[in-house]
Amino acid sequence: MTKTILISGASGFLGSHLCDFFISKNYKVIGVDNLITGSLNNISHLKNNSNFQFLEIDITENFKIKNKIDYILHFASPASPIDYLKIPLETMRVGSIGTENVLKIALENKAIILIASTSEVYGDPLEHPQNEEYYGNVNPIGPRGVYDEAKRFQEALTTAYHTFHGLDIRIARIFNTYGPRMRVNDGRALPAFMCQALKNNSITVFGDGNQSRSFCYVDDLVHGIYKLLKSDYTKPVNLGNPDEITILDFAKEIITLSGGSSEIIYQTLPINDPLKRRPDISLAKKILDWKPVVSRKEGLERTLKYFKSIIKEY
Repeated sequence: MTKTILISGASGFLGSHLCDFFISKNYKVIGVDNLITGSLNNISHLKNNSNFQFLEIDITENFKIKNKIDYILHFASPASPIDYLKIPLETMRVGSIGTENVLKIALENKAIILIASTSEVYGDPLEHPQNEEYYGNVNPIGPRGVYDEAKRFQEALTTAYHTFHGLDIRIARIFNTYGPRMRVNDGRALPAFMCQALKNNSITVFGDGNQSRSFCYVDDLVHGIYKLLKSDYTKPVNLGNPDEITILDFAKEIITLSGGSSEIIYQTLPINDPLKRRPDISLAKKILDWKPVVSRKEGLERTLKYFKSIIKEY
């Protein structure tokens, strides 16, 4: 029998890729989104697919889904600093009220729910790399606090539903992910660098560029999400690529890849911007038999091709 999966945040970068993946696995997909940061362009190719239904819904308001739901992927949330600094209250509401509304639907349907948490729960980490036992170093009243604490609360609330109601849960702590359908102006390093390089503009690096990140290609992440959903593990699991690089070297890689000659300029590092960010994925390897397989070079080539196709619109 065909299973039905509800995906919140379906028109976003990650949500839209998950819609594609589960349709390819012959699931019926119900996508919900309020389009505050998502785009219908990301799912327009699914418009006439009989296994896909889109509902424009704000999950922070009471809502009902008529269909029987087997699985839920809760990915609704602003995910970029430029968004959650602009809409801080909406960011906190979707992580709290929105999450509980989705958890209630999971409970009513006895559905398995996987929530999209984030490496941001570790804050500006004092341990490196970060594993799931680390509690984090978060400033709750800093500019990033609205997102960090919304995600931490989301983990706590979801776990409480598991403990108190017996809800079957999964928690994915997602590290930096990239690929086609990222927004040009979402404020994150990769789309900013690619668009600046393609226009041969100066590339803006914050701080001295020695802060490090690791970047996971979206296809790898989607496979990790799928394996976690199909597991029986109910505690948080890091999903990301441990291949670490400094932001300065990353900018240089993108300049080389683009074939341009952009210069690099430096600006002040934002408050509480993490200096180190790299996942320890030992747990994912052990319980999911998962690790990233797409190299950064291959992933960046695919992503650059996408940005080349849309850059003329901006």
